[in-house]
Amino acid sequence: MTVHPFVRSIGAQHPRVRDLLALRKDGSPGRIMVEGTWEHDRLLTTTATIEAFFWCPEAGPEAGPAVVDRIADRATEVYRISEKLLARLSRKTRSDGLISIARVPEWRPQTFRFTSRSLVLVADGVEYAGNLGTLIRTADAANADCLVLTSRRARPTHPAVYSASRGTVLSTPIVEFDDIPSAAAWLRSHRFRVHLADPAATGTYRVPQYDGPTAFVVGSEGSGLSRAWHDEGFDAVSIPMLGQADSLNVALSAGILLFEARARKEGW
Repeated sequence: MTVHPFVRSIGAQHPRVRDLLALRKDGSPGRIMVEGTWEHDRLLTTTATIEAFFWCPEAGPEAGPAVVDRIADRATEVYRISEKLLARLSRKTRSDGLISIARVPEWRPQTFRFTSRSLVLVADGVEYAGNLGTLIRTADAANADCLVLTSRRARPTHPAVYSASRGTVLSTPIVEFDDIPSAAAWLRSHRFRVHLADPAATGTYRVPQYDGPTAFVVGSEGSGLSRAWHDEGFDAVSIPMLGQADSLNVALSAGILLFEARARKEGW
């Protein structure tokens, strides 16, 4: 195992530990906390910069020496921490002693180019990090071009987003707009047909042809879509509710809509 020469042992007062504790709570713009073996396996498949790697060799045997060395080779800084400090830093019930700070890519709206096969998911006012992560994972699974955020409440760099997205937060383009009219104008400028997901809509999601650039807008878990999206004059579609529930989880709804459009575009 070659990691030993690169490791510095640090304690709770080290500036990097304080930095990680802040990320542990809610993330910060551009940086995310990554913890665990599969999480690092996924991290290593991306080109993301690993700013710092924290390793507790006493935590458990799940991660082999080769994995630790690969992470250490990618990381700008490598630190060894105690089991006591790991317990303070970890978000897991049972940690395997691997924690990193990774950089999240930045995407700019003006860099995108779209075609008739393009698919975009807009998440408006999503409140929970777990749901945001699942929306990112869903957008990735449907080969959407990007995820657009408006009225954001959950931070994309929250550690729970990494887990819920299965790490695809590092590879799925995410763009954020300061206000809904700006997002709507951007979609119009690229000739998107925008469909608002609204349980009260009379037309179902099976009606549109989805034969051009297509965007779906889903709302928050509690309040649904902002009034401002309805004020933009876009058509609304619904997913019929055949039982007692009045709506579906936002990520499940997004999955149904995205894959319906993808199936039409690809001729499945």
